[in-house]
Amino acid sequence: MTRKQKKMLFLALRYVLLLMMLVFILSPALWLFSTAFKGQQEILMGVPSFIPEEPTFDNFIAAFTEQSIFRSAGNSLFVSISAAVMTVLLSVPAAYVLARFKGAASKIVLGWAILAQMVPFILIIIPLYLIVIKAGFYNNLLGLILVYTVWSLPYALWMLRNFIMAIPVELEESASMDGASRLQVIRSIIAPLLVPGLVVTTAFAFINSWNEFFFALVLIRDPEIAPLSLLIVRFIGANEGVRLGPLAATALVATIPSVIAFAFLQKRLSGALIGGAVKG
Repeated sequence: MTRKQKKMLFLALRYVLLLMMLVFILSPALWLFSTAFKGQQEILMGVPSFIPEEPTFDNFIAAFTEQSIFRSAGNSLFVSISAAVMTVLLSVPAAYVLARFKGAASKIVLGWAILAQMVPFILIIIPLYLIVIKAGFYNNLLGLILVYTVWSLPYALWMLRNFIMAIPVELEESASMDGASRLQVIRSIIAPLLVPGLVVTTAFAFINSWNEFFFALVLIRDPEIAPLSLLIVRFIGANEGVRLGPLAATALVATIPSVIAFAFLQKRLSGALIGGAVKG
């Protein structure tokens, strides 16, 4: 086998693997989209297929008329944006300190950031529930925002630290020699170069908060302030079973903000993820 043939075979195998990965990733989304347009009888009795035999909008009508989707979507939007903004505001100065000042404290914080990402939800939900009640934030969107912010901080710190470490220290030293303060250096030099990392961090914190279910289920009781993720479970009843059609329609509507976010941020996300991996 010639070198050219080996190269062609390698490219073919790579594209086959990429195609398999694409099918694996898109299959659940396609099933969700298909189920949202199927009637209940077709979902339960029909032969599984991607294309509905008799497409219907009844599931969407039921989702919008039986549940307060717009109100819940507004709650989710408020919580997600607030958590994303707070995560970025808190993580930027902390990540700068971790990147530029070495010491025992920095190592401890970095160790916490790694460990916190490996802790399952179930291990912290009881102490978190007690803390939230004692602090007076139970059944309160502010409490949910604070929980989501704390939960997103470890990833944000680690990601932004890598981006800051990739920025040459000489730029800061030159600005300091010209009389710039530490705050001016961060605002004028670090912040503009950190835009790709900020985009990634903001997108992650937003999507993480938008899709989260478990914390919201435990900490929110009032349907008036329930986020969209809690609305989906209302189509799972004890008497009538799971109403897969309206549930799929609601879940499909709930994925729209995430899809839009990735569509607008795709180029920045690709460049930012590569840039964040340069240094660690």
